[in-house]
Amino acid sequence: MNAIRRRDRDLIVQALSAGVVPRVGLRHIQVGRSREVEALVRDVDRIVDAGSAVRFVIGEYGAGKTFFLNLVRLIALERKLVTIHADLAPDRRLHATAGQARGLYAEAVRNMATRTKPEGGALPSLVERFVTDCVREAEDAGLPVERVIDRRLAPLLDMIGGHDFATVLKAYWRGHEDGDDALKAAALRWLRAEFPTKTEARQSLPVRSIIDDADVYDSLKLLAGFVRIAGYGGLLVVFDEMVNLYKLQSAQARNQNYEQILRIVNDALQGNVEGLGLVFGGTPDFLLDSRRGLYSYQALQSRLAENSFAVDGRIDMSGPVLRLQSLSPEDLLILLSNIRSVFALGDASAGLVPDEALTAFMEHCDRRIGEAYFRTPRNTIKAFVQFLSVLEQNPGTDWRELLGGVALEPEDADEAEADDELVDLRI
Repeated sequence: MNAIRRRDRDLIVQALSAGVVPRVGLRHIQVGRSREVEALVRDVDRIVDAGSAVRFVIGEYGAGKTFFLNLVRLIALERKLVTIHADLAPDRRLHATAGQARGLYAEAVRNMATRTKPEGGALPSLVERFVTDCVREAEDAGLPVERVIDRRLAPLLDMIGGHDFATVLKAYWRGHEDGDDALKAAALRWLRAEFPTKTEARQSLPVRSIIDDADVYDSLKLLAGFVRIAGYGGLLVVFDEMVNLYKLQSAQARNQNYEQILRIVNDALQGNVEGLGLVFGGTPDFLLDSRRGLYSYQALQSRLAENSFAVDGRIDMSGPVLRLQSLSPEDLLILLSNIRSVFALGDASAGLVPDEALTAFMEHCDRRIGEAYFRTPRNTIKAFVQFLSVLEQNPGTDWRELLGGVALEPEDADEAEADDELVDLRI
């Protein structure tokens, strides 16, 4: 393992000890899943090549969805894509009529990330970069800036909502030129879908529309076109916790959301959109349940059905559905070793415990909670991090003596459903 910066080390340990997936340093703790990663890398490369992609990352609670999705976002950033992401929730979904879809879009865009701003909040810098490039080009060519902006954004004007999108960007440029921070803020607010009504938007900007519930997918396509014009490879959209659609009580609401997903799948598989990829994270119930899941919608079932020839250990990663298997004991052993190395800042000779302590810890887990310790390992990993933290802060403590006092509780399915975070440490 390469050397680890102390800041990254502290952030990783802090996240693991709290039972959540760290937002930095994932490469230091990842294990396995090479074929799945390769499949998503091919998707990212296709997006960069002006193509499109859609994936459904499906796994049980504890199989590693959130960790895998975070890793995919980091890969996309390295390939010079822009990423946005959000978790679905009762008040955030793909289709709605009371602001829930707009809320999902707004949350995703607030989380916009680029390679230079991987933590999110990258929209202002992205728009500023576009405007600055336009100003520079206008000065070099001796043209009005507005004409350069119009020429660059011309591909968007044929898209739904493209005219107002371009109008808002020109308003941002005027605010940039005049030092009008209020106008710039209003433009960014519009782009983030934060105006609740058209009337309120018209009071601040020369537009006739807002990004509302009915416009979410079209706005994602516009955003993908814009980031390419701004010099990036494309847009990757990651939506996790799709199981919240499965939980909707109204069959009509579920079907309307599934219709949106069908539209996305059709566009991506038919190549009707450029530079856009969408990755959805969900559970097997969300996909397979014939009463409430995606398979309850016949058109989606036919498109997402798995390859009937991929049986007896054979795999097919070419379809839209990517199934994640549960963590194996072997993977968990490697993961514990990686966490030990993180504590040691990547110095293999400075580990707090020997290899035998790792196997002893796993045997201890097996005795206490059975095989669930590697299938849903949140509590196991939290306990291991706390175990190492005590050893680090109390030099001279015998790990064998300490191990007998480690308390572990079985993972409860309801708790896992409520917080599918550190369960995700397997890719």
